[in-house]
Amino acid sequence: MNPEVAVKIFEAGKSAGADFVEIFEEETRSSSLGLKDRQIETATAGTEYGIGVRLLYGTEVLYGFTSDDSEEALVKLVKTLAFGRIAAAAGAEGSAARPFEFAPEKRICDYNFGAYQDPRVLGQAIKQDFLFRADKAARALSPKIAQVGASVTDSCTSISLLNSEGLHLEMTRGRLRVNVNVTATDGTERLTTHEAPGALGGYELLANYSPEALATECGERVLRMLDAGYITGGQMPVVMGNGFGGVIFHEACGHPLETESIRRNASPFCGKLGEAIGQPCLTAIDDGTMDGVWGSLKYDDEGTPTQRTTLIENGILKTYMSDRVGAMEVGVERTGSARRESYKYAPVSRMRNTFIAPGKDTLDSMIASVDNGLYAARMAGGSVNPATGEFNFAVDEGYVIRNGKICEPVRGATLIGKGHEIMPRISMVGTDFEQAAGVCGASSGHVPVTVGQPSIKVDQILVGGR
Repeated sequence: MNPEVAVKIFEAGKSAGADFVEIFEEETRSSSLGLKDRQIETATAGTEYGIGVRLLYGTEVLYGFTSDDSEEALVKLVKTLAFGRIAAAAGAEGSAARPFEFAPEKRICDYNFGAYQDPRVLGQAIKQDFLFRADKAARALSPKIAQVGASVTDSCTSISLLNSEGLHLEMTRGRLRVNVNVTATDGTERLTTHEAPGALGGYELLANYSPEALATECGERVLRMLDAGYITGGQMPVVMGNGFGGVIFHEACGHPLETESIRRNASPFCGKLGEAIGQPCLTAIDDGTMDGVWGSLKYDDEGTPTQRTTLIENGILKTYMSDRVGAMEVGVERTGSARRESYKYAPVSRMRNTFIAPGKDTLDSMIASVDNGLYAARMAGGSVNPATGEFNFAVDEGYVIRNGKICEPVRGATLIGKGHEIMPRISMVGTDFEQAAGVCGASSGHVPVTVGQPSIKVDQILVGGR
C-alpha cells in the first residue's frame, strides 16, 4: 500500500465522520496435495489478493473489501460504507480531516521466517513422498485397513496494515499442516480417525513429522476401537486425555471468554471477573507468543502485539480475550486477540493458543481415584452453544475405568454438559501437557488455533452412550 493512497483513504473516512480508519491489505498463496486410495486425488494452488477497509464510529463497525487497489476504488469504498453519514459529518463542527503522515523509520516489519523454506519455490513434488509413506505404513498394520487419506497443505500470507493513528505494519505468516486419516472395517462397520499436526513456518517443518508414526498411531487406534463394545451412558467421573482433549475448553469456555461474546451479553461469564469459576488447580491461558506454534502470531490483525493472557488463575477469572472494539465496550485492556480469516472479514476477538496449564497430578493417580468411570483418551468433534456453554463432544478413543484401572475399550461415548458447570468439577490436573492444531470458525471466519491441556479429572459429567 502506497502511504500516499492510504492518506487519501483516511481523509475520506474522517470526512465521513469516522473516529478511526483502518486498511488491511493481504496477499495469500496456498497450495495442497492430497492422497486417497493409493493415488494423488487433489492438487490445488492459488493466490488471493484484496484490501479491507474498516471505519469505526465509537464501537460501531462498518467494513467493506475489494480486490481493486486503485485510489479511486478505495475512496469510493469508503464513501459507500459511510453513505448517510457524510452529509451529517460535513456540517459538524471540527469534522474536517486532519493531515496524516507515515514516517518510513516508524514502519514495523515482521518478516519472521528465518530458515523458512518457501513452498512457492519448492513446489508440490516435495509432498508426495510424505503421502505415500503414510499410506504404506497404515496399510501394513492389518487387512482391516480399508482406506488411507493424507494431505500436506501450506500457506504464505503477506499483510500490510495501516490505520489513522499512524500505524504502518508489514508482516508475513507461513503455515504448514499435515493430515493423515485411516479407515478400518470389519465387514459390517467402518470407523475413521485422524491426526493433523501443524505449525507456523515453512517446509522445513515437514521433517518434524514422521508419516509412519502418524499413520501407525491412527491405524492402531482405529483398530482398537473397531473391536470395542459400546459404552453404557450416565453420570460418571471422566479422566480426559491430554492434547486435543482441550477442544472442550476451547469451545465451551474459550468462546464465552472472548469480548465478542461478553459485549453482546451472550456468555455465562459476563460480570464474573475476579470470581472463582473453578477449583484452585485450574489455570487457563491464551498465548499468541509461543514460538512456531500453529496458532501463534507476533501481531494480531489490528497490529497489536500479541501476549500471554492468563484467563483463569487458580480458579479465579482474571480477564477476557479482547480486540479494539471489545476492549472499549467491556472495559478491559486489549490482549492482541483480534483475528480474521482474510481481508474479507472485520477482526474480532478470537483465541490463539488456548489451553489448560499443567498441574501437579499424574495420569496414574487420576485413574486410581476412579472406581467406575470413563477414560476419554482422545476427543473428536462436537457442537457447542457459546451463549450458554452447552456442549456435546464425541470421544474418539475411550476406555472403561474399573476399580482404579484402565480396562476394556469402548466406543459411542459422548460428553454432554455446560462449560461453566464442568469447570468447578475439574479436581485434578496432570503434568503431561500437550497441544493440538485446529481451525476455529466464528464471525470473522476460520482461523488457525491450538488447543491443549494435560490429562484432567472431571468428578462428574453426563456420558451419552449408544
